[in-house]
Formats: sequence, C-alpha cells, structure tokens
Amino acid sequence: MTPPLHDDPRWPRAGDWPAPEGAVDAVLLGLPAFRTSLSPTGAHATPAAIREALRRFSSTVLLPEPTDLAEVLRIADAGDVDDPDGPDGEARVQHRVAELRRDAGLVVALGGDNSITYGAARGAAATGLVTVDAHLDLRDGVSNGSPVRRLVEGGLDPRCIVQIGIADFANSAVYARRAAALGITVIPLDEVRRRGADDVMIQAMTIAGAAGEVHLDIDVDVCDRAVAPGCPASLPGGLQAWELRALVRAATTDRRVVSADIVEVDATADTPDGRTVRLAALCVLELLAGRALA
Repeated sequence: MTPPLHDDPRWPRAGDWPAPEGAVDAVLLGLPAFRTSLSPTGAHATPAAIREALRRFSSTVLLPEPTDLAEVLRIADAGDVDDPDGPDGEARVQHRVAELRRDAGLVVALGGDNSITYGAARGAAATGLVTVDAHLDLRDGVSNGSPVRRLVEGGLDPRCIVQIGIADFANSAVYARRAAALGITVIPLDEVRRRGADDVMIQAMTIAGAAGEVHLDIDVDVCDRAVAPGCPASLPGGLQAWELRALVRAATTDRRVVSADIVEVDATADTPDGRTVRLAALCVLELLAGRALA
C-alpha cells in the first residue's frame, strides 16, 4: 500500500485542477486510446496515472524567480473522452478538443497511444505540427504509427511539419523517403544533441508556425529506454529525460503552440518507481512552465 503524501500548506502540489469554467490558460484532457496500437499496450491506464504522478511534484518553477504556476496560470482538467478509439471515438476527440480550444490557450491531451495525435491536432485546427518522436509515424493504415500520414492526407501541409528526434533503426527507408518526398523537415536525434533544444525548437516553430497555430506531439519513446522503460518502442540511446523536458518547455514559450499531446506511455508496463509516468507528468509541467515564462 502506497503511503500518503506529506501535507505541507507551504509546499503546494501540482494537479487536482478544477473542471474548466470560462477562459483558462491551459486545460488537460485524457484520451486513453490503445486499440489500434502496433505493440500491445495498456496506454489506456496512463491518463489517470499521470494525474496521480503530478501530485508528487510541486507547481513551482525556480527561474528566473520562484513562480507557482497555479498562481500565474488558470489551469483546468476536463476529464477524459470515453472510448477515443475508432472513427466514432476520433470524432468525439475532435469535437471535445475544438470545444475546449474556444476557451483555452493550450489544450494538453494525455494519451493513450500516438493515434490520438490525429484527432487532437484536427480538433485544435492546427495548421502546423511539431513531433518529438523517434518514429516518423507515416505508416499505411490506421494505427499509432500513422497519425502524421493521416494528417497530411486530411489537408495538413507537410511543409509545415517538423519531426524532431527521429532515430536510426526505428524507421524504414520507405517511410523516410516518404517524409523527404512530402517536404517534411526531419531533425534526427544526433542533430538535436549537437544543436541543443532552444536552437532546434526555434527552427521547428519558424517552419511549423509559418501558417498559423501549431500542435505539438510529445512521444515519450523518443527517450532512452533506461528513462522510459514504460514506452513499448523506446530504444537504448534515445534522449535523456532532461533533453526531452528542455524541448517541451522551449516549445510552449512560443504561443503559436495551442495544443499538445503526451503519448506512448504504458502505465501498466512501467517500473515500480514509475519513472516513465513521472516523466510524462513532468512534461505536463514543462508545457505549463513554457507558457508561464513566455
């Protein structure tokens, strides 16, 4: 049995945000999709696990000065979309994201597998896409491996797509050539390390934000398997946790990012210390920090 968290009124915890009411700066939305995943996954359990993990962290950013995010941002939690898989589920996702976007500066979708990127980006009416992912997600068919291809086929200009962290031995030559033929900008993993988060994200936002608002896809399996063992497709040698966090914070300092998703974490396959789910929860906080510091 997990011991209760220590209660200290001088150390407020993140999470437990209210339901949205009126205009908010950011709103969370659970999208527990898992049925079309190419790898067996319990990703439907992850939105609840992320919310629980958030309470392990404070909501305070230390630099440039100590700032409690809950004091400078209006943050809400809209609960989950039930059964978001399949055509009917995706329609519900699009409707709910569009509904929330009317009153929220930033919609943060808690996955679920990577299939939710399609419905979340379309619901937000994003005209640009930035992915932080080891994989191109340009596969044929309908799965967690196809949302980028489906968005392009749905009308998203591929010249406004930037894919950050694409890894060797995680993609096929056919799909890599497809990305090149479409005009998608690919920034491989080694280049991210060489250039750093801020420089890479400035380029990404210049390209993806050229036509307007941007959706950010955060696929946690871009990380090294040692820090993201709860991601079915994470590889040894991926990004470190601090590198992912830096990219995420850098993204939302640009207000053209109006929606984001955090995907491909299987809470049921995580280590006993919950390191993958905790990293996903920290990505939520980094999204909020970027917006607060913008």
